[in-house]
Amino acid sequence: MSLDIYLTANAPTIVFSANVTHNLTAMADAAGIYQHIWHPEELNITKASQLIKPLKAALKLLKSDPEGFKRYDSENEWGRYNDLTHFIECYLTACKAKPRAFISANS
Repeated sequence: MSLDIYLTANAPTIVFSANVTHNLTAMADAAGIYQHIWHPEELNITKASQLIKPLKAALKLLKSDPEGFKRYDSENEWGRYNDLTHFIECYLTACKAKPRAFISANS
């Protein structure tokens, strides 16, 4: 007979990481998703599952009027319509894959 001893720790593990330019804040705001992305804590959003519905809605809105949202494109090309839609698509996919993941957004 023997005795097995284990020490385990639950360390935070990053399951998704992305970076998005602040040049997209006006477009994100127009799509109704600014606070959800940049300041989720202000909306008491702590889990990825809480972002699925708003990210879906924003993506649908963005795709319904590309030309209307392109007016928010950054003049220096660091922050364009395609950048925000791609970011939201990736973020949404990650939230669906890991709905229990905790959200952390740091400027």
